[in-house]
Amino acid sequence: MTTATAANGFTDAVFDSFLESRSAEPKWLKTIRRDAWRAYSEMDWPARNDEEWMRTDIRMFHLDKFSLPIDPAPAPTLAPGLLTSEVELGGQLIGYDSSAAQESLSDELAKKGVLFGSLDRLVVEHGDLLRPFFERQTVNRTHDKFAALHAACWSGGTLLYVPKGVAVSQPLHAMSAMSDGGVDLSKTLVILEQGAEATMLSETASTSPTGGGLHCGSIELIVEPEAHLRYVNLQNWSNSVWHFAHQRATVDRNASLQWTIGALGSKLAKVNQQVALTGPDADVQVNGVMFTEGRQHLSYNTHQHHMAPYCRSDLLYKSALQDRSRTVWRGMIKVDLAAQRTDAYQRNDNLMLAPTARADSIPGLEIEADDVRCTHGSTSGRVDEQQVFYAMTRGYTRTEAIRLIVAGFFQQVFDRITIESVRNALGDAIASRVQDLDQQAAPEVQG
Repeated sequence: MTTATAANGFTDAVFDSFLESRSAEPKWLKTIRRDAWRAYSEMDWPARNDEEWMRTDIRMFHLDKFSLPIDPAPAPTLAPGLLTSEVELGGQLIGYDSSAAQESLSDELAKKGVLFGSLDRLVVEHGDLLRPFFERQTVNRTHDKFAALHAACWSGGTLLYVPKGVAVSQPLHAMSAMSDGGVDLSKTLVILEQGAEATMLSETASTSPTGGGLHCGSIELIVEPEAHLRYVNLQNWSNSVWHFAHQRATVDRNASLQWTIGALGSKLAKVNQQVALTGPDADVQVNGVMFTEGRQHLSYNTHQHHMAPYCRSDLLYKSALQDRSRTVWRGMIKVDLAAQRTDAYQRNDNLMLAPTARADSIPGLEIEADDVRCTHGSTSGRVDEQQVFYAMTRGYTRTEAIRLIVAGFFQQVFDRITIESVRNALGDAIASRVQDLDQQAAPEVQG
């Protein structure tokens, strides 16, 4: 399966063709795209001596091997998402190679003014409504070359807009699928107006279990005063996909956000995930689950930015690693001078399932206020062979014993997830990735 494109690479000529293919877009959006392309063209690729990139080597990544999608190819029949099991949805969007393939929204939600579906389509139909949210620049379009590339060339993606005071009881679901060698430039924009409530489930998938590709995307979550959002993001590309993303949420006065991420796929992932607490009494919980194998390299930078007083943020990331895989977690809690009475916490735990795996864990604090409670912690360790031996004496195989230990390791995160189907989906996906160890000799246990 191939995607029709203008030409290989991301050149000025291809970008001009891309803009011509989107003639229906508002002029203000095209201006944003051109400015971002100019910034992209002037920027260098990240260097190894950059603090943010010194543990992530992208020298093997070559953008000219991929194409800027212009004419979408027909989508094949796609399997249902992992997050949809046993869930009654209020709407669904399925994207394929940077374009919408299927979308639906219940009549009840549409009558309440909820917008959900293809961002490509909705930004044309509701440009005046969406323009102020684009111009906020929730994600910094010039943070680095990848951010600028995405801001200029995003295509496909999802919009969820919930009007003031509307509570959406049924989850909305979005899935981005990618062909072998495909490109996904999708953008997710979620806007909850004052007093609104919603749950959104978002996930990615590759049509080939070994297929390569490129994802360069963004997630922007805008939670206005007294609004409440539960957002789940499962990254489940094949282990040959390059994955680059900038993700940021702003949470205003008396609003709350529960953000759960699952990172299972990709060859290399470099993700910046930020939450900004912009109004008093904002409350944010971030849950992260990572499971790696082979030579996967997943790098996540998390940033909890307290900008207003009396806010709370709680971040918990856990990763389990097999083979020669590697994770990098860099966490920062930043407290502005105005953010007195901040209560912030971050923790990262790593479980090594092989002696050749590696986890880098780098927590940090930057505090300007003087009346705060900010703490952080990090642990890394191997599987306890005493626990494995004990489980095997009770009749479990070695693989089953390891799965039990891994499940127990992640249970603290699962307990924080309020959606049962999401807990089950993440647990099953992780358990299926634990390698068959029953034919391997177990290390000797000292009695």
